[in-house]
Amino acid sequence: MQHLAKQFRIYVLVGLAATAVHYAILIGLKESGLLSSVPATLAGYLAGGVISYRLNRSHAFESDRPHHEALWRFVLVAFVGFIVTGVLMALLHEHWGLHYVLVQVFATGTVMIWSFAANKFWTFQPARDKD
Repeated sequence: MQHLAKQFRIYVLVGLAATAVHYAILIGLKESGLLSSVPATLAGYLAGGVISYRLNRSHAFESDRPHHEALWRFVLVAFVGFIVTGVLMALLHEHWGLHYVLVQVFATGTVMIWSFAANKFWTFQPARDKD
């Protein structure tokens, strides 16, 4: 249980770095008028995802799973988060009128819980011996 708590703390710290990049891109693109909230948040999500993969693989999960196995799994987990983020932004901000940063905070928390579990127990799980 201690290992899980430590792993989750590291995951959160990595998430903060990825989230800072995500939010900077979201807010920069939205406030500059270059993109509306949905494409702006999805652009930020992609940039944060690159940071998240590299840091989570080496620090949070200390995975020895080969990149060719872990990367496609990470992309699939991230794709689910990408869809959830886009749907929440479209529904809660564009349809219901909630502030886009508030919606993004909610989406970040929702996706963080999903992605931690999926990445821990599937993406970065040690590869099984092939006997």
